Amino acid sequence: MFSDDGGPTSSTLTSSGPLSRYRLAPNPGPMSLDGTNSYVLSAPDSRGVVVVDPGPLDEAHLAALHSCGPVELVLITHHHRDHTEASARFHELTAAPVRAFDSAHCHGGNSLADGEVLSAAGVRINVLATPGHTADSGCFHLPDDGPNGSVLTGDTILGRGTTVLSYPDGTLGDYLRSLDVLESLGAPAVLPAHGPTLPNLGEVIRAYRMHRLERLDQVRAALLTLGLSVESADVGSVTDRVYAEVDPSVRRAAEQSVAAQLHYLREERSS
Repeated sequence: MFSDDGGPTSSTLTSSGPLSRYRLAPNPGPMSLDGTNSYVLSAPDSRGVVVVDPGPLDEAHLAALHSCGPVELVLITHHHRDHTEASARFHELTAAPVRAFDSAHCHGGNSLADGEVLSAAGVRINVLATPGHTADSGCFHLPDDGPNGSVLTGDTILGRGTTVLSYPDGTLGDYLRSLDVLESLGAPAVLPAHGPTLPNLGEVIRAYRMHRLERLDQVRAALLTLGLSVESADVGSVTDRVYAEVDPSVRRAAEQSVAAQLHYLREERSS
């Protein structure tokens, strides 16, 4: 998430669609942008709610989410701490099952499965496995949330900047395939875990794919300039050239992305 510019902070629920609202967690930073968006899903006639990514272990934040109504289900987009730290505590508070693709982050519920269709709090939720940012990354498609629906994208798609591939857990090959899966959904709204909501997923996907391909070209050019093969390339040296202007606070993230790009190019050569 190569963005460290300031942004709005909020302790209130913000509407993102007819069936979705979110609360910004108090954990801003270079990697979390303004903080983690914890989503609350419910149909207008439902007393219950679904919570997606309860976020950091902050009691005031959890209490605000809990006050939205009886929590029927908690969903996790991926295992990173800014999404899961509060999961066990929120399960204690609500007794609601917590479900994730990674069983280590399930509490009182079983693992999610790609293609699964959930129904809770009057909301239909299509579960999509979208590895790339991490191996266990997933998205949640809400086909009835507005005229084109919406997709909770976790860190696979951000509201601002571009996401980090947490190599070796996440890989570029998986990420590009996940972009194809998401693009097939058309033009639903983007409900990201960090940054503002966006109106058209298809447009964002095309920009993301172009960015990734441009970065690959930059890595190839860096290898040529440095006289290195993709097999012998030093991640630090390539990062120095491709991400020369990156802020030191996200240098490690830049190196992870370069490592993922080099891995992709090695796979490309061997295929």
